[in-house]
Amino acid sequence: MGLGRMDAFIEIVAATVAKDDEGFATTTDTVLAKVRAYKEDRQGRSRERRDAGAAFSSATTLFRFRTIPSLNITTAHAIRCGGERYTIVSVADMRGMYVEVLAESVMPKGGD
Repeated sequence: MGLGRMDAFIEIVAATVAKDDEGFATTTDTVLAKVRAYKEDRQGRSRERRDAGAAFSSATTLFRFRTIPSLNITTAHAIRCGGERYTIVSVADMRGMYVEVLAESVMPKGGD
């Protein structure tokens, strides 16, 4: 996969919870890495989703990017891309060179 296909800029983030002086918890994102990635929105028919298993049924987007040697990406992390936030459903190592992440888009609650 060449760099020409990696045209999405993503941030890998970890949620950090901090309490203020009055004991209220505030969640903030800590950016762990900013990388270029290949992004593919997954569109599957209902039959394909039934047959694919649990990991594929909720995943809406696939991200593929170069391995970051100093970072172990887990399902506890999230991805921000183009103003949207994605929770990581599964992470796969692709021959030690790439990381493939299946993620689910997070929609804000309320409003319309």
